[in-house]
Amino acid sequence: MSPLAAPAADPTLATFGKDPWWLIGGKVLVIFVFLVLTVLLSMWVERRVIGRMQLRVGPNRAGPQGLLQGLADGVKLALKEDIVPRQVDKVVFVLAPVMSAVPAFISFVIIPFGPTVSVFGHHTALQGTDLPVAVLLVLAMSSMGIYGIVLAGWSSMSPYSLLGGLRSSAQMISYEIAMGLSFVAVFMFAGSMSTSEIVAKQDHIWFAVLLAPSFVVYVITMMGESNRIPFDLPEGEGELVGGFHTEYSSLKFAMFFLAEYINLATLSALATTLFLGGWRAPAPISTVWSGANSGWWPVLWFLVKLWLFIFFFIWLRGSLPRVRYDQLMKLGWKILMPVSLAWILLVSTIKAFKNDGYDIQQILWITAGVIAVVLVVTVVWEMVRGGDGGEIVPGAERPAPGSPQGDPFAGGFPVPPMDAPHYHGRARDEPARPATIESASEEVTSGTH
Repeated sequence: MSPLAAPAADPTLATFGKDPWWLIGGKVLVIFVFLVLTVLLSMWVERRVIGRMQLRVGPNRAGPQGLLQGLADGVKLALKEDIVPRQVDKVVFVLAPVMSAVPAFISFVIIPFGPTVSVFGHHTALQGTDLPVAVLLVLAMSSMGIYGIVLAGWSSMSPYSLLGGLRSSAQMISYEIAMGLSFVAVFMFAGSMSTSEIVAKQDHIWFAVLLAPSFVVYVITMMGESNRIPFDLPEGEGELVGGFHTEYSSLKFAMFFLAEYINLATLSALATTLFLGGWRAPAPISTVWSGANSGWWPVLWFLVKLWLFIFFFIWLRGSLPRVRYDQLMKLGWKILMPVSLAWILLVSTIKAFKNDGYDIQQILWITAGVIAVVLVVTVVWEMVRGGDGGEIVPGAERPAPGSPQGDPFAGGFPVPPMDAPHYHGRARDEPARPATIESASEEVTSGTH
């Protein structure tokens, strides 16, 4: 038997737990090396693609076409001075980067790369391991990684770092709930939380097609979970210097950097597994080629889907600006969660009717009609109720400062009113004086400025 022969078999939960120790160690080593190489290549691809979008060259000095730029950055960070501020909690300060990086590696263990193959005479699945609740492991590890960011901000004893950590905790609560809700429909249709069984249930149609709303919600939440543009509020350099990692340098900062890109790969791989058929070939290829889903070819299909998602992340970073924090929270709590809950209720109803023997196609048509009517009624209601939408009309008279329409605190951010008492040395009801050099010198002399 050849060392890498490939029988055509799909792995199940019963497949795992029977590998010899050397094969288990080999799988762990392969996953580790794969993630490190994916991080190095992702950094290069991101810089080259964004450079192309911005009409720049990108990295082209370190190695051929700049391919060694990521490795050069890693060496540079390792050789930098490790600066630890005097007032920090040193134990937590050191453990925080580890708590961010290690869970990112663990999450990838349950991702299936391919079917069962033969490696040196041993039949094994191209997957580290699988569990009856494998997807919940990814959610748990994602939460542990957020703890690393929160503790990094708390232990740094810096207001900027602390604000970044608090933002990260609020963002995690907001978007992990919506992400978990997006998985519920997948679990109902697959009948399992095992990643290998979820892939097996997509042999005829991908869940991205069958459960499109869940797929859209997951794509949005995975951007929030990755702390990348447009949702990179925990490290917003415009207002927080560097956010949670402001006080970090050398290898500690490198571990945060590593965790970010590993999470990028993990979230992309999870999206591929749950919604895009995992390692299964796309429909045109699997239709005309019966051997597309056997042997080592599925690894190629998995990598293609994975890198398409990574390119999607990079494309968004080069295209979208950072959102405001209130917009981030509104999207998570007021849009994604209600939509996910309504979608779960709809999917549960359809599954119940199907189990009772009703015509599922007729139910889908009725459901689509009801949704269309609700959308139309909602749009018409907003048009009738909104009036002019509160837009500012050029040339229109501004409301008086004392009137409810002119209240700067109504319906928005609390901005200081321009007619505050004794503003610029005058009373509230006193008209503004024209600005002159003499009036400015009087105000400075009197101490009003």
